[in-house]
Amino acid sequence: MTRVAAPSRLHFGLLALPVVGPDRWPGIDGGPGLPVRHFGGVGLLVDRPGLAVRVERAATWSADGPLADRALGFARQFAGSLTECRPFRVMVEHAPTEHTGLGVGTQLALAVAKGIAIETGHADWPAMELASRVGRGERSAIGIHGFDRGGLIVEGGKLANEVISPLVGRHAFPAEWAVLLFTPAGAVAWHGGRERSAFAQLSRAGAAADTGALCRIILTGLLPALASAHLDAFGDALYEFNARAGDAFAQMQGGRYGSPAATECVRGLRSAGVRGAGQSSWGPTVFAVVRREGVADVVRKMRDAPVIVAGASGGAVVE
Repeated sequence: MTRVAAPSRLHFGLLALPVVGPDRWPGIDGGPGLPVRHFGGVGLLVDRPGLAVRVERAATWSADGPLADRALGFARQFAGSLTECRPFRVMVEHAPTEHTGLGVGTQLALAVAKGIAIETGHADWPAMELASRVGRGERSAIGIHGFDRGGLIVEGGKLANEVISPLVGRHAFPAEWAVLLFTPAGAVAWHGGRERSAFAQLSRAGAAADTGALCRIILTGLLPALASAHLDAFGDALYEFNARAGDAFAQMQGGRYGSPAATECVRGLRSAGVRGAGQSSWGPTVFAVVRREGVADVVRKMRDAPVIVAGASGGAVVE
């Protein structure tokens, strides 16, 4: 039997939306320039709520625990990609609710795949290999790279012939910083077919993220502040990056964030003195980055109690 425990993933925003148009940027001398990459982005792996699964060889396929049906589907898909396909029992010990901005689908798929890979003699396969065999990475690769490494992840986006966006940066998250996770009221249904439809509509409408500004914020704001553990500068860059990325989805979300409750939560955090606050993916999870000694003060000023987590120092843990 193999047990795999994976961290959760926060998604701070995409770098570029796939829009109909030229496949190259304008070149310096007037001709075609560098190829356009789609998606890309920045995110953070956090130690909780996380998820854990156990897999073991069995006479017949079965699964139990939260998200059992989905876990079983990933197990069958991964096993079907192997030369010898044998049945397994999958037990999901715990997992967050899906579609809340925590990357549950990818982390569950990779945890199941990792367990079966180990059981079948492929313990050395990295998350990129596992993800390609379970169909993850269509838009974001933050959870894929983070599954192996933890930390803050920057991925560069995909070229037309690439299945999974490459990792371009990974940085440890300061242990003295805490992350507060809030779940404002209001269901979010941007996943699966509806999510694909939303991206298709944005593409046809010519909606575009300000890729140049987003890249500037990452390279000259977010990463230098993180490297020097300067929380205020990091928070300013994180808030601006997340807000600009959210503005690209305003016509689908009805605003910068996914709901009025999320908007009010971010506004409340900023009023409480938190500089690094925003929405993870489509929401509803709202995050805030604060100093550990300042957690109690922020919580006291907010109406709803958060879950207090830390940046994951590493990737998935195998037992």
